[in-house]
Amino acid sequence: MTKRAALYVDGFNLYHAVKDLNEQFLKWCNLWRLGELIIPAKTEKLVKVVFCTAYYPGDSKKRWRHDQFMNALRIAGVDCVLGHYIHEEWECRHCSVPWEKPTEKASDLNLGLSLITDAWNDVFDHAYLLTADSDQAATARFLKETIKGKSLTTVAPPGRNFSANIEKYSDGRILLTRDHFERCVFPATLLGVNGLPHAKRPTEYAPPAGWVHPDQRKPDNDTKPWSAAS
Repeated sequence: MTKRAALYVDGFNLYHAVKDLNEQFLKWCNLWRLGELIIPAKTEKLVKVVFCTAYYPGDSKKRWRHDQFMNALRIAGVDCVLGHYIHEEWECRHCSVPWEKPTEKASDLNLGLSLITDAWNDVFDHAYLLTADSDQAATARFLKETIKGKSLTTVAPPGRNFSANIEKYSDGRILLTRDHFERCVFPATLLGVNGLPHAKRPTEYAPPAGWVHPDQRKPDNDTKPWSAAS
C-alpha cells in the first residue's frame, strides 16, 4: 500500500540556509517538487506541503518578493501559513539608546500545530519535518509518544546540522544539498489557477547567464551539474 507523505517547512530556517549558499536563484524553489524529490516514490505519495513564514515589516521590496514566492508556492499546491512580527524594545549596549527590534513570532508554533493537527486528522502516514531548530523537538516527541502509526523523518537544510533533539524521535533523516534546490527552481512566471494570482520571479532571483534547468539538460551533461564556479 502506498503511504501518504507530507512535508512541513520552517520557512525562516530554510531561508537562511539557502541564503548562505550565496546563489540567490535557489531561493525561487518549488517546495512541492522538493517534497517529491526526497520521498521514496515507489512507496509514498506526497499529499501535502506546509510552508510557515511571516512578512518582515517595513520593507516593501522584500514584501513584494515574499508575495511572489508565496504566489508561486500556492500555485504549486503548497499551504502557506503566516505568522507575524512584533517590535521589541532593546537598548544599545554601547550608547544605551533604546530601539525597536522586529521579532518574528508564531511561525514555530504554526509549524508544530500544522504537523500535529494533520496527524490527528489522519492526513499523512509519514511526515517530513524540514528544520534544524531544536525547538521542534517538542513536536517530534508529541507525535512519537501520542499519535500512533505515524512516522517522522527529520530533514536538515543545506549546510546545517541535524537537531539531535529532533532526531531522537525520528525514524530517519535526510540532509538537503544545493543540488536539491537547483532541481526545484521554478520557471520565471507561473499562471494563477483557481483564482490564485500569477507569480513573477523577482529579478534578484534570476539564474546566472548560461544556466540551464536540470530538466532541460541533455543526458550526457547530467553527470556534471552546473555550478557557479563552472
